Amino acid sequence: MAGPVLKPQPARSVECLMALDVTPLLPVEIPGSGATIWCKAEYLHPSGSTKDRIACHILSKAVREGRLQPGAEVVEASSGSTSIAMSMVCARLGLRFRAFMPEGVSRERSVMIRAYGGEVELTPRADGIVGALEAARAWARRHGSFEPRQFENPDNAEAHRTGTAAEILRQIPQARVDAYVSGVGTGGTLVGMRLGFADAGLAPHAFAARPIAGSSGVCCDCFAAAEQCSFSGRIPGVLDGMSHLYKPEAFERLDVIEVSDEEAMRLTRELIRMGHPVGPSSGLNMAAAIEASRRLPAGAIIVTVLCDRMERYFSTELLAGWVAAPR
Repeated sequence: MAGPVLKPQPARSVECLMALDVTPLLPVEIPGSGATIWCKAEYLHPSGSTKDRIACHILSKAVREGRLQPGAEVVEASSGSTSIAMSMVCARLGLRFRAFMPEGVSRERSVMIRAYGGEVELTPRADGIVGALEAARAWARRHGSFEPRQFENPDNAEAHRTGTAAEILRQIPQARVDAYVSGVGTGGTLVGMRLGFADAGLAPHAFAARPIAGSSGVCCDCFAAAEQCSFSGRIPGVLDGMSHLYKPEAFERLDVIEVSDEEAMRLTRELIRMGHPVGPSSGLNMAAAIEASRRLPAGAIIVTVLCDRMERYFSTELLAGWVAAPR
């Protein structure tokens, strides 16, 4: 006998999911660093990354406003986590999803998107994420698909304003934040936190984390070859010049901290060994936060984001030698 047919849930179910799914804010100390960093454990979201916030916010808003109807197609260009999050939310809302990604992204990402019922279109590696964006927009024009446009949609930052920042202020002792740290890809996290802290009358020091190529020249992953606008070939999702949301002049106090990609990878592995199953951008953020602590007065309260989970990096340089080869 056939089992019951599960019907897609209405949009409000996704909003309730996010309302209940407040991620922990954890005090993390890397041995020898002398600093305690408050880390938002965004890897605990349902699809495994902070991008769940923007996927839920953008898509459920579009459904409420009648811009998305059941069965409609959503199209996004992303090298990974956003597409995974969008495919999960589309599965919840009864929408179709199609991701455009450059060849060369880790296989795990495509598998996760397809597991949620999404389609994956791989664009030429040489064209990078810009080529994927162009292909996604051309497809959307031809087929009338909905485009979240994560790099320019202000609802991206709004998700972090009303979610990430507001949660941090409820969770952190005395609602005090002296500084916050994030890499910049779409810019939504850093911009959204600035707006959310400003809503509470705060103007903490902002630090943008930027990976730079280390001295080893090792680039097993070559994410940059796929994205074509990464600062480093080893830290995916942190991109140069792609964001239309991130405007440095809008910040009262903003510094850029450059981190060797070797150090970012080392700290990522150390975080994993400490029980935080994260990807390279989390190591980048932690490294920059530790450096920020050296520039600020002793006892400064610094917050950052542990962005995504490690399973999408099993076949990459990050975990080379840790994962047994398939038999």
